[in-house]
Amino acid sequence: MLNRPLIQILLLFCVAFILNVLWEEAHHFLYVSYQGGEITQFILLRAALVDAIVTMFLFGPLFFLPRDRRFLWISVVLAFMFGVGLERFALATNRWTYQSFMPLVPFLGTGLTPTVQLAILGAIAVWLSYKMIRS
Repeated sequence: MLNRPLIQILLLFCVAFILNVLWEEAHHFLYVSYQGGEITQFILLRAALVDAIVTMFLFGPLFFLPRDRRFLWISVVLAFMFGVGLERFALATNRWTYQSFMPLVPFLGTGLTPTVQLAILGAIAVWLSYKMIRS
């Protein structure tokens, strides 16, 4: 039998995947291309899968720690930093290109929606996972 924290992490992964699929679908119009080509459904699903895996690693440890908002904030900050790093890397290596109307984070030069995505959706996924386990 799986232990409770492991079940919560698996649930977190599933919830994070669904949230990230919705997010990718909602904001992909803010990009011109992915690696110079069309942004396909496969690319969006793969991005959501990677985001769910990252969420599992950044937020999953919360299920093994005492429930304390400070730990959640640490995960949110780490997710934001990961988002900034990923966006800066992707832009520097031309993995994707933004549309001219993509809102940018001041001083960082990264797109607003992809920069905050992991932090926001990770926190929501943790909250939803806790709610689902309790019910």
